[in-house]
Amino acid sequence: MDPSQPHLESRHGATQLIVDGKPFLVLGGELRGTSTSSRAFMEPIWPQLAQRNFNTVLAVAAWEIIEPQEGRFDFTTVDDTIQGARQNHLRLVILWFASWKNGESSFQPLWVKADPKRFPWVKDRDGKTLNVLSTFGDATRDADARAFAALMRHIREVDGKEHTVLMMQVENEVGVLGDSRDHVPAADDAYSKPVPAPLMNYLVQHKDTLAPELLGVWGANGFKTSGTWAEVFGPGKPQQYTTVSDMTQEEYDTTWRHFNWASDEIFMAWRYSTYINKVAAAGKAEYNIPMYVNTWLQKAPEPRPGEFPSGCPEPEVHDIWKCCAPNLDILAPDIYDPYFTDILVRYTRNGKPLFNPEVQANPANALIALLKFNSIGFSPFGIDGGGGGGGGGRGAAGGAGGPPRPDAMAQTYAILDRLAPVILDNQGKGAIAMLKPMYDTNEPPQKVTLGDYTLNITYGVVDRRGGGPGRPAPAPAPTNAFPSWLVINSGPGEYWIVGGPMTVAFTPNTPMPGSVVLRSLDESINVDGRWLPGRRLNGDETGNNTRWGVPSFGIWRYTVFQRE
Repeated sequence: MDPSQPHLESRHGATQLIVDGKPFLVLGGELRGTSTSSRAFMEPIWPQLAQRNFNTVLAVAAWEIIEPQEGRFDFTTVDDTIQGARQNHLRLVILWFASWKNGESSFQPLWVKADPKRFPWVKDRDGKTLNVLSTFGDATRDADARAFAALMRHIREVDGKEHTVLMMQVENEVGVLGDSRDHVPAADDAYSKPVPAPLMNYLVQHKDTLAPELLGVWGANGFKTSGTWAEVFGPGKPQQYTTVSDMTQEEYDTTWRHFNWASDEIFMAWRYSTYINKVAAAGKAEYNIPMYVNTWLQKAPEPRPGEFPSGCPEPEVHDIWKCCAPNLDILAPDIYDPYFTDILVRYTRNGKPLFNPEVQANPANALIALLKFNSIGFSPFGIDGGGGGGGGGRGAAGGAGGPPRPDAMAQTYAILDRLAPVILDNQGKGAIAMLKPMYDTNEPPQKVTLGDYTLNITYGVVDRRGGGPGRPAPAPAPTNAFPSWLVINSGPGEYWIVGGPMTVAFTPNTPMPGSVVLRSLDESINVDGRWLPGRRLNGDETGNNTRWGVPSFGIWRYTVFQRE
């Protein structure tokens, strides 16, 4: 692989996306599924995205448009997308909408849709055809893989040096909707046969690290090392409950086991991961950049496989995907529910890097993902005007008849853009702390220990006459709505702090004779929505000799040392 092209690399405990030889933090946003099908539609949108501080756009490449006739490719929309991004100094993640999108099949060409004998569709247990292409259609898989390989070859040819395209999403929220598994004759036949030996061997070899849900289901059936899917993982039917309302909260927390549709979901995870791995492999053979799949998450009120897409990379089947899809670098969650942190915990236990490709526009969640969980990037959905429940594109719009609201994501991304090199250099080091915003002058100081010092951060600025904190200057709206104050220990005695107005006192963790001395205090200034290096402050602008204050919310870089 060419080391200059985008790739993933582990650095001091965190996996990072490397672009042009440097770590890159994806401050992204996802367009709606059909936006890039029209150059005219996108022309006014591209500059708006750049103005809102996105550095990366997630955009669709649709199989139906790229290969309208079998074997004849038209990459005009892809070229338009790449050109639009470049003209506005944006990067891209391309979403390959082909065999599946949102648990169904709608973005494939007509010549695929209209030939069910060659390209079969899923059957439910009653024999009804569902709007889902079957994973048991080898011709479908091979046609999808050929088209994806052609796309990756074209991207390499037009972007192999510029690296506008950073990553690829292969398919979109795959899985069977409408039943817990496929019932075409080939599927029923495979389900009645033994679990394939390579998968069984993988589970045996990785037994100590399997997801607890998978381990529990396997163990409940005696940890068999051979047998049919139902023999190894249990029968594919509900056993104890029929609806969520029948369960206590504790029981709901282990829904997967109580409904015991596990064998069906595991079976479909095997099929989807095997199919998509071959598509990804064909693409990587042409241009080897990071590739991932995204997930429609299981949640109430539809907790059973088939109510959510059965077989998609839910946390309970991550081990199946890891075994059967080694060409996928990331298994990513699409998060639209309030249990954000819990989901990230389940998506980081699998040992793969984290990426948040489709989320609600929530600045607090962006900080949690990027700073606490070392996510490669964060990407609200619908940035070109909403839709699909993401709400991301409405951030700058006001309510009915009201004034425009501040774009909270744009403000957050502006700060993260300024700090991106510092964040990336310190991911995985335990050098980043998030603090609650301080708006009440009566709040006690917040303490954080990082590196060689404990920082005592007090709301307000030092009284210039040498006393305690003075009357704080009002933090300028709307930037003070930033959801968390930050401290990053970026080197010996060096601290970046997002917050204010505030006073900071530094206490050495290893006391020495003498005092702590302020070496420098540098500000950043907000110019037209972007944060740029500002002045080096001193004298009256920093306060007394033991506590140093700043008069407003901002990005501040303190450096201190001990002097005898």
